[in-house]
Amino acid sequence: MNKLCRQVSIESPGPIIKDCVFSFEVPVPDVPSKGARIRVVCAGACYRMRTRSTSTSSMSSIEEAGYSPAHHGVRDGALFPGYEVAGVIDALGADAAASEFKIGSRVVLYPYDGIPHGYAEYIVVPSLDFLVHVPDSLPLGVAAMLPTGALLAKNAVLSAHKYVLKLFEEKAADHVVRILIVGTGGLALWALRIAQHHFKAPEYIDRVKITVATLKDEGLMRTAAELKRVNIVQWNEDLYEKQLIERTKNACNGLVDIVIDFGTTSRSLHRSLQCLNAGGVVLVSEEVADRLLPKFSRLIHQTNQKIEAVANGSIEQLKELVKYVAEGAIIPPPHTEFSADEASKVVEKLCHSQIPGRAILRFHDIQ
Repeated sequence: MNKLCRQVSIESPGPIIKDCVFSFEVPVPDVPSKGARIRVVCAGACYRMRTRSTSTSSMSSIEEAGYSPAHHGVRDGALFPGYEVAGVIDALGADAAASEFKIGSRVVLYPYDGIPHGYAEYIVVPSLDFLVHVPDSLPLGVAAMLPTGALLAKNAVLSAHKYVLKLFEEKAADHVVRILIVGTGGLALWALRIAQHHFKAPEYIDRVKITVATLKDEGLMRTAAELKRVNIVQWNEDLYEKQLIERTKNACNGLVDIVIDFGTTSRSLHRSLQCLNAGGVVLVSEEVADRLLPKFSRLIHQTNQKIEAVANGSIEQLKELVKYVAEGAIIPPPHTEFSADEASKVVEKLCHSQIPGRAILRFHDIQ
């Protein structure tokens, strides 16, 4: 095709935050024969830690916590290149026309290896196997939150479920399995809501107890009030480490059996281990596992504890998420939508933690 479309490029912020966002025109991509071209409607503005080389393994706590060395105390806004994408099918390849998908179908993309840059008006996928239908009842702005944060949270909860069943077999019938979710913002909110939905069956009601440890509220207090059976403990960094550990154990009524830790620092993981029973497990994302696990291998060997890496999740899990969120069985965390033209403002606000909930970039004003 000879037509052009807009693409937004978001780089890691330097000394001048507003200079990290660029908008330019690129050719509208041709449609793969077995795939589809997607008209991007919404893309999640999500920031993740960049992969770090071994030469930076002794980074400062500021860098490790996700803060830019160029801005002391300012969050590093380095973003995934649009891996959370929801939109409509603009065109189908010649060998894909007979599929269940049609032109105009509302879809969300599974974040497969090699997924294209989603901060563009149009992207292509090589196979329809990477697409998930989005029901009309689910806003595309909400659907765009599901492929990474929500999907990782779901897989973490499912990983925790395996250990819950194992403890049910090994422990007495009156043993209460205690789960601690650690994190700030969307990941912890998703994990909390998904865990509540997952463990709602009668056999879990009185035998699985969930506590959330958070550095900031970000809607967790309100969520806990809504869900009722959840404890909240604030990890106020002004307190001594021993005080925080005791505060957490008090909130959990003792040591916990399972920790889902979405923190990115050694300090967070070390604190989680101090709140964990001997023989317990801490679940962390694959994103930070390679960096953090070597630091704790000796400690967990001594305490008979385990740290397990959790992958992002499968496309089947994404389909389940779409279904449950569309039905209202899982209530999504809050989000704020911005025009793609406001990308610079969004990055600046993200760097200063000024956006409550998730930030979503909208490229087309359609539903």
